[in-house]
Amino acid sequence: MELIIVDDHSSDDTIEKVKMFNDQRIFLKRNKENCGAAASRNRALHMAKGKWIAFLDSDDLWMPDKLEKQIQFMYNNGYAFSYTCYEEIDEIGNALGVKVSGPKKITKKGMYDYCWLGCLTVMYDKEVIRDLKIKDIKKNNDYAMWLKVIKKADCYLLEENLAKYRNRSGSISNHGYLQLVKWHYRLFRNADGHNPVTSILLTTRNLFFGCWKKFKYVKS
Repeated sequence: MELIIVDDHSSDDTIEKVKMFNDQRIFLKRNKENCGAAASRNRALHMAKGKWIAFLDSDDLWMPDKLEKQIQFMYNNGYAFSYTCYEEIDEIGNALGVKVSGPKKITKKGMYDYCWLGCLTVMYDKEVIRDLKIKDIKKNNDYAMWLKVIKKADCYLLEENLAKYRNRSGSISNHGYLQLVKWHYRLFRNADGHNPVTSILLTTRNLFFGCWKKFKYVKS
């Protein structure tokens, strides 16, 4: 196992906390300036030597057995790309009573329908997917990455709650619908390289399946 921590020029005590651990499996890199999620993940991906890749942002949580169960799930079934269910917590860690799942199998078409995956739950096999570079866009950079990964392997759901997503009031995920529509259009137009008409159609389809996800896969 290797734990690669990229500190995006944070203002908290992350650096001091990490230095407290005397463990050769932990690698700490600090960006000289705030670069954003995409650049930070790209830096970590460039360093990663392991077979299995998983992501965890600083404010989210994994269950203690998340990695063990997910790797076993992928080994047993021969999967190269998977995700799990997760629950939502508030800013101080209290459960909000919301559980999020998704389709049992996501194909390329299904991934273009909507970003069903929570980034904190994803795992993929680097030996199958090979090296990736995330497009540096402010929003949806993780979705841009899954659109690349899905072209090499279908994605499968491990139907177990193995992570906790912190729902913060100031998060860009909570911006208005008009802003979200603009970010989705830019994802398809700029990051994925589609023409304007196709980008509009894909954005419209995303809006529909976003409502469908809340109806079918978000449970209180």
